[in-house]
Amino acid sequence: MRSESGGRGELADFLRSRRARLRPDDVGLVSHGPRRVPGLRREELAQLAGVSPIYYTRLEQGQSTNASESVIDAIARALALTDDERAYLHELTRPRPAKRRRAQRPESARRGVEQLIAAMRDVPAIVLGRHSEVLAWNELAHLLFAGHYDRTAPNRPADRPNLTRMLFLDPHTRELYRRWDEEASRAVASLRVAAGRYADDPALTALVGELIVKSPEFAACWAKHPVQVCGAGTKYLHHPVVGDLELDFEALHLPEDDGHRVLTYTPVPGSGHEAALQLLKSSTGTAVGVRHRAPAVEHAG
Repeated sequence: MRSESGGRGELADFLRSRRARLRPDDVGLVSHGPRRVPGLRREELAQLAGVSPIYYTRLEQGQSTNASESVIDAIARALALTDDERAYLHELTRPRPAKRRRAQRPESARRGVEQLIAAMRDVPAIVLGRHSEVLAWNELAHLLFAGHYDRTAPNRPADRPNLTRMLFLDPHTRELYRRWDEEASRAVASLRVAAGRYADDPALTALVGELIVKSPEFAACWAKHPVQVCGAGTKYLHHPVVGDLELDFEALHLPEDDGHRVLTYTPVPGSGHEAALQLLKSSTGTAVGVRHRAPAVEHAG
């Protein structure tokens, strides 16, 4: 995902963004004189963290590669980072051993996982790779999120759908989300977590670069460095066949630690949303009728 210089840039941007959101009054410091930029100065942050200003400056500039976990935790506390942001900071500052880059093989879902989600006939389920590419989906998830895509597209790495790319670049996916801004912020924050965890993944680098170029909204949100592990929540949808849906989602991470996860979507039992989901399941012919060709921007994640 990042070269040594790229890593320094990400670390510097992240720390500056978090310093900028704190005011001296927020942390009990007295501000002296006008400020050219918002937020804490490096010297003030260093004072709060209990490290020397020179040391903190070197760390922020990527010139210190052996910071201890206790020092990183002290800086995280001074910056009032969330647990997810703290973990992300540790990822950015962790030394990475040099290793020979091998040609990447296309990712794929395990056969047992594909069989599992296929058996979940009443629950939409998707298997995602580490950078939000769809490795498999069951029939109901396909009808719910991507009826305008070929059902077999996840089997072909060359034109495999990618949920984050779809969210920002596919107008039909955009129309699906009633709270698109909320969904977009969540997607970028989740992608930031992946960027810190899989720092040397060229496909992830390519995805981020593509979205920055093609989507000003993605670029603006990415620049804010949102970081959040999105393991659960609610999707607010407006489906072209069955109308409004509210579905709780869960992200189930698979144990191999390769970044693969299963997303499931369930309505409140007995609700109208459950009835709408069952209607979608029974209206396959109608759903096919509203399909259209996938946009040209879609290709392998």
